[in-house]
Amino acid sequence: MSSTPELLLSIQDTMAAVSKSSGEKHVALLAFPFGSHPVVGLNLLRKLATAAPNIHFSFLNTAKSTHSLLSKSTANNDVPHNMKFYQVPDGVPENHVLTAKNPVEAVNLFLKATPDNLKKGLEMAAAETGKRITCLLSDAFLSASAAAIAEDMSVPWVPTWYSFSCCLSAHVYTDLIRQRCVSNGCRALDFIPGFSAMRVADLPEEVLVPAGEEESPFSRTLSQIGSVLPRATAVVVGFFEELNSPPLNHDLKSKFQNVFHVGFLSISLPVPPSHPSSSDLTGCLSWLDGRKSGSVAYVGFGTLASLPHEELVAVAEALQTSGIPFLWSLNEESKELLPKGFLEKTKMHGKVVPWTPQTQVLAHASVGVFVTHCGSNSICESIANGIPLICRPFFGDHYMVGRMIEEWGIGVRVEGGVITKNRLLKSLELVLVHEKGKVMREKSQALKEVVLKGVDGATQDFNSLVDLISAS
Repeated sequence: MSSTPELLLSIQDTMAAVSKSSGEKHVALLAFPFGSHPVVGLNLLRKLATAAPNIHFSFLNTAKSTHSLLSKSTANNDVPHNMKFYQVPDGVPENHVLTAKNPVEAVNLFLKATPDNLKKGLEMAAAETGKRITCLLSDAFLSASAAAIAEDMSVPWVPTWYSFSCCLSAHVYTDLIRQRCVSNGCRALDFIPGFSAMRVADLPEEVLVPAGEEESPFSRTLSQIGSVLPRATAVVVGFFEELNSPPLNHDLKSKFQNVFHVGFLSISLPVPPSHPSSSDLTGCLSWLDGRKSGSVAYVGFGTLASLPHEELVAVAEALQTSGIPFLWSLNEESKELLPKGFLEKTKMHGKVVPWTPQTQVLAHASVGVFVTHCGSNSICESIANGIPLICRPFFGDHYMVGRMIEEWGIGVRVEGGVITKNRLLKSLELVLVHEKGKVMREKSQALKEVVLKGVDGATQDFNSLVDLISAS
């Protein structure tokens, strides 16, 4: 993760050669090309490009990730005229075959290639457009590399955190957490502002690496966030300030030069009405049209989380036994592992599809609960629609997000953290049938209103971001 002097001189020469005296602005965003990160980064850059039509924007991402982004929905038609895509090397050696079902391998190879691969992309963007980079945005996961690049280029650096604000705090306090909780065995986290409800077990495993233990490139990258972010001109958080506790908000603002809470970046607010469209390739929305209001369990565990076989079977058995209408987003590989006869036995009350237009599904009136992995984008989309949740966290920030869901009273985590037939049946009954479920629905709707009322504040912070990049 070190850059060569030759490449540093190359990018500096390129920047000096293009638009040396020009007042034209050129903003580049460095994407972290894994999971939902590029999707949210692209959403942010689209919004900025629309809000600032006189600025040129470049989106830097790996070829594989960009191809995936642009092959979905109507993404090709949604790219503003003042925005362009550039490729960065993914770090995978030629002829190297990535290990199946080990996404961290690709992450570590990419991070090992930084910052040189990122600099090559920036050099290309500057040379092709004839416009020097005037402001550098990045995924916060790339903070160490992006900060160094921005300082070399003498331009403002604005990292973006796409998850919950409390999850950002966990990385800000990584060193202190390791000292108190890993080395000294402290179980409480009340020494962190706004963390009185959190447990050490909720923290990402990358935060809890024992002193002296060798870290992976990914873990090391995350552990640097707290020390590097204060160097940023501003930190953008894709969350609503209104959803945080006052101590958490105050603490984050004290840590950084500027903090812009710009609201959810994976969904537009207020949520547009759900209706059949070209994005409904599997007929989900029309199927939901035939179900009673609030009656359907929508099941989806994201693209990275993979249910163990025994839990996949347990989900199927619970859905079959309950008789509850369900819509299950399940890839074809996992579909092959379903119990024999499941699809036939549930065809009258269930639908299993390889993909759903999730934002539209969650906005549909017939959906009454979302069974999910606690990915932050999925949770934000659920909150925006007032849908209660049944959570089975897997990794990363999932457990912190799940804790917040319980604290807000808008859902439950599966008992014991592992899905069994009876545990899921119990959770479904609790949310959809029991009186406690009614209270959850009311609290979900109330939290939705908090978010909608927070749109004006988020818009003000977004406008401050536009002003910053326009003045750079």
